[in-house]
Amino acid sequence: MKNLLLSLLGCITLFGYAQEMPIAYDFGEKFTDRHRYSNLLTISEDGDGGYILVRSYFQGLILRPKGYLLERYDKDLNLIEEYNYKFRDMQFVDGFIKDGVLRLIFFNYDYEREQYEYWVHQSATTSFNFTKEKILSIKSKVVEGAYGKNYYNRNFSNGFTTTLLFDSDKNGFVISTHHTKGKESKHTLHLFDTHLNKRWEHDFSQEAEEKNYAFEQLTLSNDLSTAYLVGKAYFKKRRFKAEERKFRYEVVKVSNTSSSTQHFNTPGKYPEALYPILKGNDLKYVGFYADRKDNRYNGLAYYELNANTLAIEKEKYNAFSQEFMYDKFGREEDKEVKNLIFKSVDVTPNNEILFNAEEYFVTHSMHRTGAGQRMRVDRYHYNDIVSAKLDADGNMLWARNINKSEVTQGDESYASYSAYTKNGKTFFFICTAAENPQLINEERLVFRQGLSRNRNVFAISLDENGKMAYKKIIDNQEARLPLMVSKPLVDRNEDQMLFYAKRGNKKQLVEVAFN
Repeated sequence: MKNLLLSLLGCITLFGYAQEMPIAYDFGEKFTDRHRYSNLLTISEDGDGGYILVRSYFQGLILRPKGYLLERYDKDLNLIEEYNYKFRDMQFVDGFIKDGVLRLIFFNYDYEREQYEYWVHQSATTSFNFTKEKILSIKSKVVEGAYGKNYYNRNFSNGFTTTLLFDSDKNGFVISTHHTKGKESKHTLHLFDTHLNKRWEHDFSQEAEEKNYAFEQLTLSNDLSTAYLVGKAYFKKRRFKAEERKFRYEVVKVSNTSSSTQHFNTPGKYPEALYPILKGNDLKYVGFYADRKDNRYNGLAYYELNANTLAIEKEKYNAFSQEFMYDKFGREEDKEVKNLIFKSVDVTPNNEILFNAEEYFVTHSMHRTGAGQRMRVDRYHYNDIVSAKLDADGNMLWARNINKSEVTQGDESYASYSAYTKNGKTFFFICTAAENPQLINEERLVFRQGLSRNRNVFAISLDENGKMAYKKIIDNQEARLPLMVSKPLVDRNEDQMLFYAKRGNKKQLVEVAFN
């Protein structure tokens, strides 16, 4: 016991978690909710000083989607209006508020017209009364899994695939549609602003003649004339060596009149999860890289491109430091960093880059039901947090790994984490039933999910030099409802975050402010 206590005290010094956090919080009133089973889809400012939440809800002995519940709160976190939008016939894609109008984007297949369609349902936030507008339609046979993407593989063999990407500020969005029939292949890119005006439509078929594109991120020029998309380009017919990947990362620049591409193809360096940063004519990409063709990563990649020509002007590959590897693995010999996905990026006034990611993967198993049937169960794992800081030239100043372990079979809103950066410090918020992080091998701390229904909220901070600290900021006796930590509303003008908390038929808002 004495050795354990000494080790714990040593970790207190190493992690510095006794520090005070410059964080204040406020609870809104608890309200009763009729819809026990629901998923939070989006939360936004309503343009009138308050907030709008959109949830999909489910009912029935076998839970099925029944509609969308819209909740409007005032600036004091009081619920002032609820609206039940009983619509369930299309796949929800995204939602946003612009100039006092709530717009919900849906994806649908019209069997009579034999076409896929994108629809927008919109209403003023002050008085809910939805109108519907079809913004795009594409002739195609119905296929399985037409919309969406996953992080590591993409299926192009069904004959039709599409996705919709917003830029980080939600100034506009691009819809990518790729339809194949026999030897004919048609890939089109459509740019819309947030007032639903189509800025341009570009036939990308010639560039995509030899490759299938799975776009992952989008950034837009200030005037919305040019879009920069980045993602995986899968070769259709090329033969590969054993050590080669079947895809490569490419940047695609598209405007109303032209398009161009640039690929990252440094021998022995395989980028992954690249994220764009566009400021004027400076176009940068930051992400991970591997020295082999799988999703095991060796460090962070950094690229500078000319925004006009897409010429690569600088590239750097920063290997993970020993400090980072010790954070993650301790003294273990088998050290593989893998399954990382991008979460957020911030640029400081000195053009330093703070990059955050998460270890994410899916496992599958078969379970026997009470009726004797076998059922597949998917489990979604949200594990370690990875954070790194690069200087203005792309050199890695530090990288840290925060050990955590979470798994869910349903609503992911309570799992994962959210992050906020202020004055060079990054704060991470996680929700866990554990009272304190667990000490592993007397050397590393890990935040476990825990088993209790009541949840604590921990804030973990990394300062300008990568020094780590943590503190339980909201106790489970105070926060009787668990927070949906992965889907906050972030208000950088006011230095605050807004979280939705819900269990069963009770709900409330929680405001977190940074002093």
